[in-house]
Amino acid sequence: MKKVITYGTYDLLHQGHINLLRRAKELGDYLIVGVTSDSFDRGRGKLNVRNNVLERVESVKATGYADEIIIEDYLGQKIDDIQKYNVDIFAIGSDWEGQFDYLNEYCKVVYLPRTKGVSSTMLRAESQEVYKVGIVGSGRIANRFVPETKVVNGVEVVSVFDPDKENAIVFSNTHALKAHSDNYDAFLGEVDAVYIASPHLTHYDYIKKSLEAGKHVLCEIPFVLSGTQAKNLFDYAETHDLVLLEASKTAFCPAFCHITTLVKSGIIGEVIDVKASLSKMVKGDTRELDVTQAGGAMNEHAPLTLMSIIKLLGKDYSKVDFYSKVENGVDVYTKANICYPHATASITLGIGVKTEGNLIISGTKGYIYVPAPWWLTDYFEIRYEDQTKNKKYFYCYDGDGLRYEIQEFISMIANHRRSCYKLRRRESIAIANIIEMYNNKENVTIL
Repeated sequence: MKKVITYGTYDLLHQGHINLLRRAKELGDYLIVGVTSDSFDRGRGKLNVRNNVLERVESVKATGYADEIIIEDYLGQKIDDIQKYNVDIFAIGSDWEGQFDYLNEYCKVVYLPRTKGVSSTMLRAESQEVYKVGIVGSGRIANRFVPETKVVNGVEVVSVFDPDKENAIVFSNTHALKAHSDNYDAFLGEVDAVYIASPHLTHYDYIKKSLEAGKHVLCEIPFVLSGTQAKNLFDYAETHDLVLLEASKTAFCPAFCHITTLVKSGIIGEVIDVKASLSKMVKGDTRELDVTQAGGAMNEHAPLTLMSIIKLLGKDYSKVDFYSKVENGVDVYTKANICYPHATASITLGIGVKTEGNLIISGTKGYIYVPAPWWLTDYFEIRYEDQTKNKKYFYCYDGDGLRYEIQEFISMIANHRRSCYKLRRRESIAIANIIEMYNNKENVTIL
């Protein structure tokens, strides 16, 4: 039996893809098709893939040409696959002419003619609707957001809202936006979607008004400080067919997504404990130290650390205990112990106390170590008792990392997906519930 293997993203499957698959199939008796994973595509900077990996696999399967479909997930996998499946021919489109000649050492390499006049890039350009996004707030994160949108197709930041008109004008001029406003209703009339990067206590009202105006919403962390509010907002969005997404950037970056996949696959066995820490020394007259602006380590840092725990252990915890050092009504250090029926977890947070800032996921077979700053994940290790089995993983974390959440947000709108597996609605609600418990002083011990 002569085996042929080919690879591709197969985004927006078109006649050119089908022709290539047919030509590859004609080269032998058995065709293996490698479809790139979402995390692999993002790691290579492909942020504009319209269909997720499951949709792309189904499209390839529907052509009837693939005898077997595999997922391409890492650099160098082509060599491994060729040897693993005893492949005779590697086939790829002629636009890659010469770039895979190194595979001739392992099998025959054939460059197949491409179908002229059609490509995924062309189809995206023809069918891509550009969504007009407005930014609420003009602070540090908002200023990082605009440059990050430049690398994602289908999005244009057109306006900024700030209740301080002068701030809105400065922001608009800095980023060459078409409009600015200190009137929220007028602002909403100019946009299709809203990115909220305003002070914590304003999030709920801005989200609610945006949804009621029929706008999709991406909201910075902390999403809201109440589980009940979070549930009400997500219920409204679902009922009215709108995208509502918490902008927890780590949840969408390639490396962290791979960590959750590996953990769920059982690579370190049953997860028994997760420890996540995050600290940033804050001084002076700042929002983080202002009790009237929901300052404090818990409100500031808990959303990211809790996200990692809830993604890995789920939302069905049985008990949470908090321990805090408080100054001027604000927690400058908080530790929370979270108990599950078959596991434990803890978060350690500081804005006046410094801690390591790593993530450790302990299992019955081994553990995953993510060094500080783990929330900007670009590297992690899987470690075992037998150190010869340890493995290191390296990933790209491009720019300020906001591009990954922006791409997911726009993809959800374009593809009419109202739920995101990278950060489920129920997970965002669970995070808000724990933060609300703390703010309500439930099980809080002051050190």
